[in-house]
Amino acid sequence: MRKSIVLISVGHACVDVYQGSVAALVPFFVAERAYGYACASGIVLAASLLSSVAQPLFGVLTDRWSMPWLLPLSTILGGVGIALSGVSGSYALTLVFVAISGIGVAAYHPESARVARIASGGRHTAMGWFSLGGNLGFAVAPIMVAGAMSVGGLRWTPLLVVPALVGSVLCLAVVRTLDLPARASTRSTGTGVDDKVSFGKLSLAVIFRSIVFIGLSTFISLYAQQRGANGTVALFLLFLGGAVGAIIGSRLADRWDRVTVLRHSYLATVVAVAGVVFVPGPAFYLFVVLTSAGLYIPFSLQITLAQDYLPTRVGTASGVTLGLTVSVGGVASPLIGTIADRTSLQTALTPLLVLPVLSWLMARRLPEPVNQLTGQSSAR
Repeated sequence: MRKSIVLISVGHACVDVYQGSVAALVPFFVAERAYGYACASGIVLAASLLSSVAQPLFGVLTDRWSMPWLLPLSTILGGVGIALSGVSGSYALTLVFVAISGIGVAAYHPESARVARIASGGRHTAMGWFSLGGNLGFAVAPIMVAGAMSVGGLRWTPLLVVPALVGSVLCLAVVRTLDLPARASTRSTGTGVDDKVSFGKLSLAVIFRSIVFIGLSTFISLYAQQRGANGTVALFLLFLGGAVGAIIGSRLADRWDRVTVLRHSYLATVVAVAGVVFVPGPAFYLFVVLTSAGLYIPFSLQITLAQDYLPTRVGTASGVTLGLTVSVGGVASPLIGTIADRTSLQTALTPLLVLPVLSWLMARRLPEPVNQLTGQSSAR
C-alpha cells in the first residue's frame, strides 16, 4: 500500500478521534455537572451544527482550489476545541469550544477525501483503509477520554490535544509525499457528468444512517450503565465495529457492486439495532458490534459513490457525504434526549429501528456509476 494512503489514514484517525471524543465526554459532563439528557445532547449538537453547514462550504472551496494546507490546520483546530471543552464550568463556553472543534473537523474532511481519492486512484480497498483510519480514531476516543478523565476529571481535557499535534505532522508529510500544489490558484475539479438525482437519494440514505449512529454514540454509554453494562466498553465496541465494517465493506465491493452492499447492510442493521435496544445480558455487546459493522460497511462506499455521482464536484460530494449528512445526526440528538428525559432511554432509542429501512428505500433504485478515475463500474 502506498505510503501516502497509510499516512493520510493515520492522520484521519487523529482527526476523527475528536468526533468520537464528544460522545465519550457526555457521561463525564452528566456526572460532574449534573446535565440532563437534553443538555448533554446539546453538546453533541454544538459539535454537529456548525460542522454540518461548514463542511459542504469547504467542499465547494476545495472544488475550486486545491487547499492541502487545510489538513494540518484543521487537525489542530479540532484538537484545541476538545482540549478546552472541559476547562470552563460554563455550559455556553463548553458549547463554543466543542463547536470550534466541529469546524476543524468540517474543514478537514472534504480536502482529505479529495487527497485520498488521488492517492488511492479511486480503488475501493484503498478508500476503505482511509475510512478505517477515521473509525480507529473513533474507537480510540473512549479509551483516550477515560484515561484523561481518570487523572482529574474534565479539567484535564487539555491532555486530549496530543493526537492533533501528531496528526498535523502526518498531514504535512502527506502533502509533501503527493507533491500537492499548495497555492490556492490550482483548481481541483474533475470531468464527467453529474447525476444529481442519485446523489440526492444517496445523501438521504446517509442522513438516516447517521441519525442512528450519532444517536447511539451519544447515549449508548448511559444506556449501557442502566442495563448493568460498562458504558466505556460499549462505546469502544460501537466505534471499533465501525473500523472492522469499513474494511469488510471495501472487500465486498470488490466482489459485488457498491449499491448492492449498501442495500444489504442497511437491512441487516435493523436487526442489529433491535438487539441493542431490547436484548438483555452479555448479548448486548454483540449487538453493539453488529450494529456498528452494519452502519460502517457502507461508509467508504458512500464516499466513492458520492464522488462518482458528482465527478465535477468531488469536494462538494465529499463535504456533503462526510459532513452535512453525517452531522444531521447530531441535530437529531436533542430530540432523542428530550424524549428520554420525558420517558426513558429505551423509548427514545426505539424509533432508530425505522431509519435503516428508510436508508434501504433510498438506495433501492440507485444505479452503480462508473468510477471516474478507473473508468470501470463496480457492477457485476
